[in-house]
Amino acid sequence: MKFRRRQSEEPEINLIPFIDVLLVVLIFLMLSTTYSKFTELQVTLPTADAQQLKDRPAEIIVAIAADGRYAIDRQVVEGRSVELLTTALQQAAQGKQEPVVIISADAATPHQAVVNVMDAARRANLPRLTFAANKPQ
Repeated sequence: MKFRRRQSEEPEINLIPFIDVLLVVLIFLMLSTTYSKFTELQVTLPTADAQQLKDRPAEIIVAIAADGRYAIDRQVVEGRSVELLTTALQQAAQGKQEPVVIISADAATPHQAVVNVMDAARRANLPRLTFAANKPQ
């Protein structure tokens, strides 16, 4: 009897099946993928021109304070109801052709105050709205 320990063989790593699988995947990707070449991407960048101020539409600036008070074109509105805002917006829009209502509010302004201005603008038949937000400093 031989009690001597046999030397174990080194494990053998066969890479040929791995390479075969990679080639099959590569061939599949090449046959199933479509390639297209873009020579250039057309982008129209915005421009600014100080001479275009004459074409600027009429604006009605509605400022909303953090406590919910309103000012329309720097005139303080006494009260906070939608009816008062509607009346004040109609007065501010008199003589202006298709005015834009700009709502200016900061982050501490209650959302309901902004919604009230939007509702008043709708009631005053002023559908063009935009927003200007001031960041707290």
